[in-house]
Parts: sequence; structure tokens; C-alpha cells
Amino acid sequence: MINLEVPKKAGTLINQAYQAAAEVFRPISRKYDRAEHTYPTELDMFAALLDGLNSSGEGGAGAAGVRRSEKNEKPGNRNGSNLNIVLGTIEMCWGDVGLLLSMPRQGLGNAAIGSVATDEQLKRFSGLWAAMAITEPDCGSDSAAITATARLDGDEYVINGEKIFVTAGERADAVVVWATLDKTKGRAAIKSFVVEKGTPGFEVVRVEHKLGIRASDTAVLRFENVRVPKENLLGTPEIDTAKGFAGVMQTFDNTRPLVAAMAIGVARAALEETRKILTDAGVSVDYDKPVHGQHAAAATFLQLEADYEAAYLLTMESAWMADNRKPNSLQASMAKAKAGRSVVEITLKCVELAGTFGYTEESLLEKWSRDAKILDIFEGTQQIQQLIVARRILGKTSAELK
Repeated sequence: MINLEVPKKAGTLINQAYQAAAEVFRPISRKYDRAEHTYPTELDMFAALLDGLNSSGEGGAGAAGVRRSEKNEKPGNRNGSNLNIVLGTIEMCWGDVGLLLSMPRQGLGNAAIGSVATDEQLKRFSGLWAAMAITEPDCGSDSAAITATARLDGDEYVINGEKIFVTAGERADAVVVWATLDKTKGRAAIKSFVVEKGTPGFEVVRVEHKLGIRASDTAVLRFENVRVPKENLLGTPEIDTAKGFAGVMQTFDNTRPLVAAMAIGVARAALEETRKILTDAGVSVDYDKPVHGQHAAAATFLQLEADYEAAYLLTMESAWMADNRKPNSLQASMAKAKAGRSVVEITLKCVELAGTFGYTEESLLEKWSRDAKILDIFEGTQQIQQLIVARRILGKTSAELK
């Protein structure tokens, strides 16, 4: 097992995030799992705290962007906001992942804005709670197949289309919508636009009933001739077929490690609860003794812990690379793939190890097993992450390896 020392300057953040998770998230976790679609008003008190941490550059436990800059960069190792956000997210999701996804102004759309917005846009959209709308009824994991359109008309873009499974789509102040400027140009024409609530033609059709993360609202959105200022396009309006849609995809370099961190937090919660249950049952886990010489439950637990550690290290690496301005698309997908798969396996196995207690509402184990599945799906499914990793390692394009 490899134990990484957490940067000392992150200690205060981690402690604050843990206290919030333990004292607020955990006590109301079951309440809002049962009361689906009810906004957790207890979260409002934390919004200002996270805003302050993010604006200070130290990072909080919500969404921020991977900013790329080649100027005025100081040499040496940097442990910055991306690593801090991942560490804070792990702690908060140890409390409840659905509640973290419900935090005001910490939406996935905020990560998109933070990643590719201009300095002027960052200032203009500061304080906005932004969801991110990518998935469509006929477009899931293949983001390049987006059919929503954005047509330039004077000083405005006219957006048409429908988006599904939008996290915080009903509660957020705005939505970052992925749409194509020209369907004939393929991936390169896909851009992201900030569309604020109340814009004529922008409708929340419904909110979904879900298996897990029930504290978080998931909406279906419709856009009918929605007009937004051309300044609301994130990044450049030029269609560069040579570059493809790397600009909007840069968002995933940030959000995939965040989702991996969410998975790690849920997995750690399940492991800690299961260890207590095993201890109460008289099953001890011995790290100095070979697995084959231990109780079968202890041996399984050690295997699950090893899986957790691997996912944790991959996630730390991808966040560290972002802080040090290193291309991290490969590592972000590796972290997301490993953590997403591991949290599903870990939580389900923990339910099994706990027996009947793991399947009842007497503990949160059954809830965590339900929450876990979405972490292997959204921000790119397991299969998509493996495909991206294969392309990166083999040096293949999307056309060469499908």
C-alpha cells in the first residue's frame, strides 16, 4: 500500500469538509434520499464558505476549472486548487454525494465555465450556479453525436434542442448547453453556451425519479428558439476541424477527476462502515498476515481496500497534473474509469459482507450502493473511459478506434 502525505496547507480545508460531512450531510442523508426533489435548505449556509475558498485560489469542495497557461508559470511542484478540490470532494462525499451535487454554485457547469471561459466571462458569470447539459434523448456517451443546434443571428445565437439527465437542471441559475454550430462539420462545430434561467424558450420539462443521488435534482430541458448573446459562447467561435472539439472536451479534464473523487468518498464511507460491522462480529483485519490465512470476510475486505487505494492514487495524479499545467486527459479518464468501477464493486460487496444489516435502512450501506452506480455512468461511462484510454495509449484517433 502506498501512503501519500496530504499537503499540510490542505489540512484546514479537509477538516472543514469532513466536519460539514459528518455534522450536516450524514444526519440528513436519509431524509433527502426519501424526500426526493425537495431542496436541502441546510446547504445554503455552506455556499458562501465554498465561494470564499474557491475565489481565494485554494479550492473548496465544489466545481472549479482547469486553467491552462504558459505565461508567468513558476517552476517546481505545485499542489494547488485542483488537488484541494478533489481532497475536499472526497470528504464531502463521505457524507453524501447527492447533497454535494446539490450545493449552490458548485455545479458541473461551473467547472465548464472555469475551464474554458475568458477572463471577462469568468467575471461576468461569477456567483452563477450553472448546471451542464450534454446528454440528449438520442445521444448518450458519444458527445460528438450532439444534435442540439446554435445558429448565429446578428449578435445572438439561437439554440434549439432537448437535453436529458441534467444534474441540478431545475435548481441552477443557468445551464452550460453543448450545441453544434454546423452539423456538417462534425465534432469541431460543437461549442458550449451559457443559457440563464428565465430566457424565453428555455423550459424545464420535468425532473426524474432516480435509483440514487436522490437529494440531487435531475432534469429534462427543452430549448425552442432560445436567444443568447454571442458573448455567452465559451471559448472561441471558430470551427477548427484540425483541433476538433478539444476546447469543450477540456471541461472533462476537470470534471472527471471530480467524479472520481466523489466515487472515492462513497467507497471510503462504505469501507469504514463495513470495518465497524466486521469488528463487532469478531472479524479482525490483519495487515501483517497473508490473506489466505485470514477470515474470508477479512480477505475480501483487504481486496476492496487495495482497489480503493488504486483509484485514490490515480485521482490524486490527475488533479496534481492539472495543478502543474500538464495534459491530464489520459489520467483523468483512467481515474474516472477505475474509481467508477471500483465504487460500484466496493459498495455492493460491502452490502454482501454486512448481510441482512447491509440490505436494510438501518445503515446507509444500501443507499451508498444505489448512489454508486451513477458515478460509473455520468461524465462518460466506463466503456467510454476505456475507449479514451486505449486511444491515448495506442495513439489512435476516434475514427481509427471506435
